[in-house]
Amino acid sequence: MGLDLSKLNPPQREAVTHPAGPLLVLAGAGSGKTRVIIHRIAALLSRGIPPEAIAALTFTNKAAEEMRTRIGALLGNRKRAAKLTMGTFHSLGLAILRAEREALGFPRGFSIYDASDQLGVVKEILRRFHVEGRRYDAKAILTRISLAKNAFTPPEDYRPAEGDEYDELAAEIYPRYQEALRAFAALDFDDLITEAAALLSREPAVRERWQERYHHLLVDEYQDTNRAQLHFVRQLADRHGNICVVGDDDQSIYSWRGAEPGNLRDFETYFPGARVVVLEQNYRSTPAILDAANAVIANNTARRGKNLWSDRERGEAAHVVTAPDAETEVSFVVREIDALVRDGRRYRDIAILYRSNTQTRELEEALRTAGVPYVMHGGQQFFERKEVKDVIAYLRAALNPRDELSLRRILNYPARGIGAKAHEKLARGAEARGVSLWRALHGEGGVLDDLKPQARDGVAALRATMGKLRDALERESAAAATRALLEDIELYDDVRAAAPSLTAAQKKIDNVESLIRSLDRREQRGGRRGQLAEYLRQLALDTGGDEPTDTGDKVVLTTLHGAKGLEFPVVFLIGAEEEILPHARTLMPQAQDVSDPDHAADVSEERRLAYVGITRAMDRLYLTRAEYRKKRGRAHPRTPSRFVLEIPEELRHHRDAGEEARAPADTGELRALFQSLAGDDG
Repeated sequence: MGLDLSKLNPPQREAVTHPAGPLLVLAGAGSGKTRVIIHRIAALLSRGIPPEAIAALTFTNKAAEEMRTRIGALLGNRKRAAKLTMGTFHSLGLAILRAEREALGFPRGFSIYDASDQLGVVKEILRRFHVEGRRYDAKAILTRISLAKNAFTPPEDYRPAEGDEYDELAAEIYPRYQEALRAFAALDFDDLITEAAALLSREPAVRERWQERYHHLLVDEYQDTNRAQLHFVRQLADRHGNICVVGDDDQSIYSWRGAEPGNLRDFETYFPGARVVVLEQNYRSTPAILDAANAVIANNTARRGKNLWSDRERGEAAHVVTAPDAETEVSFVVREIDALVRDGRRYRDIAILYRSNTQTRELEEALRTAGVPYVMHGGQQFFERKEVKDVIAYLRAALNPRDELSLRRILNYPARGIGAKAHEKLARGAEARGVSLWRALHGEGGVLDDLKPQARDGVAALRATMGKLRDALERESAAAATRALLEDIELYDDVRAAAPSLTAAQKKIDNVESLIRSLDRREQRGGRRGQLAEYLRQLALDTGGDEPTDTGDKVVLTTLHGAKGLEFPVVFLIGAEEEILPHARTLMPQAQDVSDPDHAADVSEERRLAYVGITRAMDRLYLTRAEYRKKRGRAHPRTPSRFVLEIPEELRHHRDAGEEARAPADTGELRALFQSLAGDDG
C-alpha cells in the first residue's frame, strides 16, 4: 500500500516527494513542518531506503521520539521506525565519538559534563587562580568559551576583545578549562559536536565510514544551528548530498548561544543545486493575527521572503492594551482571564508570554491572589535537580574514578566530617603532588597526613561506601545497587532533615525514586555496567526543551524564547514596550553580555522574538504595556514597543486598562445583573 499524501497541500507534497539532493523547506510558523518531516521520512522508507541509512536530527530528544512514534503509526510498522537514527546533534556526535574513541585517544570511561558540571569546572578554576573576594560570573565566562569552541577557535587562538574584562578572563580560563576536562576524562556539550566534526574533517576513512552509513540526512529547526553544527552536517552529507533541512529564519532567536540564521539564508551556497520549497499556509492562526505578524517581520531586511496566510475566518484584531502602571497591567490580565474562562475558555487555552523572567514577580502574585492556576515553562530540568545529581555523581564516580567533579560533589555529602578546609587540602595536596583526587583519597602522596582525624575518618567512610557501590554494580542491577547506596549513606534521612517541610522532602525523595525507576526500565533492555555508563552519558544530554505537554488545566507562563514551538488559543504578550521588547541591552550594544537570553545580536532578533510571540496565538492576541514603571522607587515614563507600532492601525483594537478598571462592573457582571432583574420582573 502506497503512502497517503492526500492530506498534504501542494508545497508540502513537493517537499515530501523530492527525489534526491539538497532540499531546503522554508517553513513559516504553523505551516506543518513536522508533518512534512514525518511524511518525507516515511516516503523514503516506502521507496526502499533502509531505516538504518536515515538520520534525522532535532534539538530535543522529546521531539525525536514523538516523530519516531508518528512515523511508526503512519507506516503501520513501529519496528521499522525504531531502526531510524533520530535524536539530537549531541546524541549523534556522542555515538560517533564512542565508535571512533580509539582514533581520538579518548579513555573508555569518559564522562559527559552537562551545563552545571561545566560551571563547576569554571568556578573551581576561578577559585584557584583568582583573588579571593572578587565575584565573577562563571556563566559569562563559560558562554564565551562555548562560543569560541563552536567557532572552532582553540584556546591558543582565542583573542579577547580589547577592554572586555570577561573576554580577557575567558582567554585565561579557556586553556585551563580544557586541561581540566582532559584530566577528568570528560567532554562537554560543545565537544560532542566540535570533536566529532573535526574528526570527520581530519580523517577521510572515518568520514567515508559515516557517509556510507547515512545516505539521507534530515535536520529540523535548521535556523537554530551554529557554525559547528553546520560543519558537522556538511561533512556527513558531502558525499551523497541528500540533506533536507527544515526551518524558518524569521524564528531564529538563539544568537546568544551561537545560532547563525545565515546557515539557513545561505543554504544554497553551502549545498549547491539545492531545491527550495516555501510553506506559507498557516494552520494555526486567524488571518488577522497573521497579517499583524507579517507586518512586523517585514521590517527585517536580511530574511528570506514569505507571507503567511490562512483559510480560516478573518478573526479579531489584536487587543492593544495600555495600562497606567505595571500593577494595572497585570490586574487587567487577571481580570481578562477570568472573563475568558467565564465565556467558556479553559485555563490551559491561555498563555502569558514575556521577554524576561524579571517580569513575572507581580504577575505571579496577582494570579495567586485571584486563585488562577498556572504553570511556568522553562523551569529546572529533572536531571538537574540537586538530589538527583547527587545520586548520579555517586554512580559516575564509581564507574569513572577520574571524574573528579563528581567525586568532589559527594566528598562530604551527606556530611561525613570532610569540611571545606579539609576539602581544600585534599584538592590542593593532590594537585601539588601530581596525583588524582581518587588516588589521594587512598593515601598516595601522603595527602591524608595533612588532615585532622575526623576528616580522615570521613575519607575512610567514603572509600568504604564507594567500594560497596562498585561491588554492587558488578553483582546486581544498577537500580538495586543504587537503592543499597541510599540506605548506606542514609540519603533520605538527610533530605528530610534539610527540607523546610515534609512535603518538600517527599518531593525530593520522589525525584530520587523516579531516577531509580528510570534505571530499572533501562536495564530491562539488557546490560549492566557498560549500559549504565552509557545511560549516564545520555542523561547529560537531556537538559532542555523537553517540557511536559500535559500540565493540567493551568495558564502557561513562559518567556518568548520558551514559547517557540507552542501554540495557544489565547496569548497575552505583556510588557510590549521599548527597553523590554526590544530589550534595553539590544539598544545599548556597549552594555551587551552574551551570557544569557537577554543578549541578542541586534534589534532584528528582537523583532523575530516578537514575531514568535505573535504567531503563538491561534484565536486572540493581547499586547499589553504600562505607561509608567517604577525603578528604584520612582515612576518612569514608558514608550510603546516599535513592534506594536509596526502593526497597521486597522489590525489593532485599542483598550485602556485603567479606564476599564475604574468601570463599576465589567460587561459579564452587568449582563448577569440585567438577566437577574429581567427574571425578577417576569
